[in-house]
Amino acid sequence: MSRKGCSPHNAACEGFFGRLKTKLFYSRDWRATSIEQFIEVVNAYIRWYNAKRIKLSPGALSPLEYRENLGLAA
Repeated sequence: MSRKGCSPHNAACEGFFGRLKTKLFYSRDWRATSIEQFIEVVNAYIRWYNAKRIKLSPGALSPLEYRENLGLAA
């Protein structure tokens, strides 16, 4: 187990949730939003993040396109 504040095994999750908060959560006023609406917005962001966003490092492909090129996507 890692020491407190030193957990490299959580780096991917920490990076994702940091981007989620920066790009989605902090930029909006959520006071008039119901829990169901909030869940829909977060689910849509997660679907976009996993399938459609463009990453420059794997040849400017979305994660889904990259997996399809490798033959890993169903």
